[in-house]
Amino acid sequence: MSKRNSTQAKSAARERLRAERERQAKRDKVKRQVIVAGSIVAVLAIAGGVGYAVVQNSKPGYWEAAKDDKLVKPAHTSGTNGTTVVIGDASAKKTLQMYEDPRCPICAQFEQTVGTTVHKDVDDGKFKIQYIGATFIDSNTNGEGSKNALSAMGAALNVSTEAFLDYKTALYSTKWHPDETKDTFKDDAYLIKVANTVPALKDNKAFQKAVKAGTYDKWALDMSAVFDKSGVTGTPTLKMDGKTLTGSDGTNAPMTVADFNTAITAALKG
Repeated sequence: MSKRNSTQAKSAARERLRAERERQAKRDKVKRQVIVAGSIVAVLAIAGGVGYAVVQNSKPGYWEAAKDDKLVKPAHTSGTNGTTVVIGDASAKKTLQMYEDPRCPICAQFEQTVGTTVHKDVDDGKFKIQYIGATFIDSNTNGEGSKNALSAMGAALNVSTEAFLDYKTALYSTKWHPDETKDTFKDDAYLIKVANTVPALKDNKAFQKAVKAGTYDKWALDMSAVFDKSGVTGTPTLKMDGKTLTGSDGTNAPMTVADFNTAITAALKG
């Protein structure tokens, strides 16, 4: 007699058949439970779905909720809610107001082209800088990167004004500044990676902790509110003594060193 027809083989076959029947019975039971549960959910959805949707839609997003966070002002700030950020020699008679959005591609272009000249003028005491940060690109794109980068800049400012300027330069650099359509700055790890190229922020645990914890998120929102109330409609915008500095076209910010030098020389004489 072959093994196939042996008692042992038949017993094994019966056992396999029994096991398969048990598995099928369990599958049928689960299927029935799913059908019943689905029916219940459908009824509940009809009865309460609208209410649930209203509750979910009324829940504030992270940044909306951050408006109610406890305000932590970075060091080296003054004014209402610490939103006045002035960098340079306090004895400098003139102040250049700079309105910028971290995600703004034109701001990045300005920094890459004219930034070194601006920083040298500040170091030479020609004028001070008052920085006003904006986040309107987030609003236009349903993003978070402008707010998150501005918060990280607050963490850099808490280290020093030099760290703030150097970090701003790095964020706007050709290597690190993302395309406007990409919300890269919403990633804390990316912001920290950029910061590691700045000597004062490299492996700075206090800075990194503040970025990850969102320590200056509320401050960033308050700073953005200052921009929103300023009447400025685009970035970069440069102002001195209430007058907007423009390039040779008479409309936009000076985007070359030559145009900037011409505009700033006239403004300093005014």
